[in-house]
Amino acid sequence: MKERLVSVDVFRGLTIMLMTIVNNPGDWGNVYAPLLHADWHGCTPTDLVFPFFLFIVGVSIVLASPSEAGRQTSFSKIATRSLRIFGLGLFLNFFSKIQLFGLEGYALLTVRLLITAVVVWLLLTKYDPKKQLIAAIAIVVLMFILAYSTEMFSDVRIPGVLQRIALVYFVVVLLYQKMSLKGMIAMAAVLLLGYWAAMALIPVEGITGNFAADENVAAMIDRIFLEGHMWSSSKTWDPEGLFSTFPAIVTGILGVFAGLAITGKFGREKGWRYLVYGGVISVALGLVWHTIFPINKALWTSSYVLLVGGLAALCLALIQYISVLVKGESWTKPFVIFGVNPMLVFFFSGIIPRVLSDIKVAGQGLQSYIYEHILGFIGDPKLHSFSWAIFYLIFWFLILVWFWRKKIIVKV
Repeated sequence: MKERLVSVDVFRGLTIMLMTIVNNPGDWGNVYAPLLHADWHGCTPTDLVFPFFLFIVGVSIVLASPSEAGRQTSFSKIATRSLRIFGLGLFLNFFSKIQLFGLEGYALLTVRLLITAVVVWLLLTKYDPKKQLIAAIAIVVLMFILAYSTEMFSDVRIPGVLQRIALVYFVVVLLYQKMSLKGMIAMAAVLLLGYWAAMALIPVEGITGNFAADENVAAMIDRIFLEGHMWSSSKTWDPEGLFSTFPAIVTGILGVFAGLAITGKFGREKGWRYLVYGGVISVALGLVWHTIFPINKALWTSSYVLLVGGLAALCLALIQYISVLVKGESWTKPFVIFGVNPMLVFFFSGIIPRVLSDIKVAGQGLQSYIYEHILGFIGDPKLHSFSWAIFYLIFWFLILVWFWRKKIIVKV
């Protein structure tokens, strides 16, 4: 039987809200330091957003089928969900590159939105399960063909946040189905130690143990397999690249461990205590490992996995503790409203800024117009930039309130 814990929905909602804020400043040149990623090594609050969500994916896998008998979700269902999430993420990278018959301006925007509507209908709505799988395969394969055979999409980015979520979900749910707890612990250890060994021992241009942005093993593998299809801000490596996805899988596995604890694997009350103990130990191990394998979100280093996994466990335990102390739904509802529809926010919060930049008002994009003329009274540059992020968060909250009242939950 499926179980729903308010604390998990609250944690997911907080994560989505923070994601919305950090991804949408009004001016990237004026952002408060905690709302930026670490320059390279290190960890800021912003660096917690993505791994926290992957951790919650692991927890949710357990909540969806907490009993041994309920674990056996069909492979086709797992594959369908994974491909749909992957396809949605890949389409976000395609959206702004779509061209047709030399169209420009609103005509081109209309075409892009019509194509988006078709993709959303195929990948986000419910219909015959077999047709869902076929549609997901067809869309993903088509986009790969376009990426590697057409000039229009010759430099489209292949990796991405949703793509990594899809891959991590696919692997972790299969591990949860097929492995014992000891087996998953062993797998997590192998992935973290193996990644560390590879990054430290495999030479790149004759040098071993180099963790610089362009000169590490993960970047080398990205260049071999993703040449021309990486993050535009780097071009020589990708923060959601291929090799660094392996330790990201462990982030999901840590979420499974947390899910097993809080669903009564060790007894409900004792399980929450174990979550705290495990979180503290994981953070400590991450900090110790940092001395030889630096904490780094872009490389998703093993020390980073343990640090953020431990912090995620502690945050979940803290939210559960608060929910026990503070009764009622009034304080949880705003977070739960965000937490129950994450895929809606993930996908459309990527589409909407692209659309706003294409809608022109007085010669500038609608987002720029609102930022300068409606929020322009805020004098401090960083506060002004932050105000747009809050404006956008409120915008999303109003949308999600409508979905909440209509009892609409969008599931992939």
